[in-house]
Amino acid sequence: MRAQSLRRVKLVRSCGVLAGTLALAACAGQVPPDTGAAPPLPSLLGGPPAGATPAAPATAPVALLLPLTGTLAPVGQVLDNAAKLAFGGAGGPMLDVRDTGSTPDGAAAAAHAAIAAGDGLILGPLTSAEAHAVAPIAAAAQINVLAFTNDSSIAAPGVWALGVTPAQQVQRVVQAASAAGRTQLAALLPDDQFGHSLGDALSAAAPGSASAVYYAPGSFGALNQAVRQVSDFADRGQPLEDQIKAAQQQNDSAGQAAAQQLQHQPIPPPAFNVLFIGATSGDTLQEIATLLPYYMVSQPQVQFIGPALWADATAAMASGGVYNGALYAAPDPAAAAAFATKYQSAYGGPPPAVAEVAFDAAAIARVAAGSGGYGAATLTSPSGYSGADGALVLEPNGQVLRGLAVFQVTPSGPVITSPAPAQVTAPTS
Repeated sequence: MRAQSLRRVKLVRSCGVLAGTLALAACAGQVPPDTGAAPPLPSLLGGPPAGATPAAPATAPVALLLPLTGTLAPVGQVLDNAAKLAFGGAGGPMLDVRDTGSTPDGAAAAAHAAIAAGDGLILGPLTSAEAHAVAPIAAAAQINVLAFTNDSSIAAPGVWALGVTPAQQVQRVVQAASAAGRTQLAALLPDDQFGHSLGDALSAAAPGSASAVYYAPGSFGALNQAVRQVSDFADRGQPLEDQIKAAQQQNDSAGQAAAQQLQHQPIPPPAFNVLFIGATSGDTLQEIATLLPYYMVSQPQVQFIGPALWADATAAMASGGVYNGALYAAPDPAAAAAFATKYQSAYGGPPPAVAEVAFDAAAIARVAAGSGGYGAATLTSPSGYSGADGALVLEPNGQVLRGLAVFQVTPSGPVITSPAPAQVTAPTS
């Protein structure tokens, strides 16, 4: 009997643009091979390419909506620091910092105040709920928004989610698995908002024939049931177990010999050859690692893949060796090296990863201010930008294309198996 806490969703073969919070389509963009021949992108770390002639700078201030009070105030301070680094130096627009109080109502009030003050662009707010509160206010005033959330459901003309979204991560790592011939996909995901965002992305990104997505709460019992179900262990192993039992019931030496021989026969492989595991905590990943071999799901027969937050759990994943060879997609830390150096020098400590999003948003605003203003035509330059999280392009429909690297888990730490592209382009069909 299936537990009510588990939900099974058939994956569909489709390709389209998908629609979060701080902790935080497919085919959201095509990632061409990096041939080295692409023209340089406007660098958010060092200004536009050499020889560029920017238009007269925009004069309207830029609003920065941050949670400077309330539960998210510590994060808001980090974002404030990062954005001000991008605005440093003479000649840029004024940065108008406004407190959201860590609430949607506070974000809405801050947006109204910023628009009344004459601000020409909004950076932030931080969370999905705050961004959903600000979006209609900004749209009514015809002001563009570069939000810090990774919830792409806010995407619309004039509103972009600059966080690294589940759809971007899924599309890149599924693409890498597919390139290696792994096209039969199944998934084991947490039964929360992040897990369901991953599931939506997988439904659109799955190449070839697909198996199923299973959602489970974090308890060991629920995980055990989910791994058993996703592995289809009952159907794969039951016929062999029935044969062994029948041989043992003969109660003679021939039956015992047959049972012994049958016990050495391998159980048929699962119906999938790539498994997306959405867990992100080291403890949960280790629990899953004890269950996968028990239900005869292992690499290299099945390629394990996962989300960008695996980057924070690779030490736990390397323990025991179950995940060695697993893949995940995330920004290349090398892209953020120059920003990290600036931040360390200015504030005396390394920047948290979320700071990169605020820095890139503020740097895009500064580049736009010197290149024609804050309108969509300027922000959505097809060539995109080279930022602290790598290459990105803002599309007119509100989607964001990103160039992510693919990492492999190894005993000595993650290694890049597919570099982040120097440039990303929109799909051609």
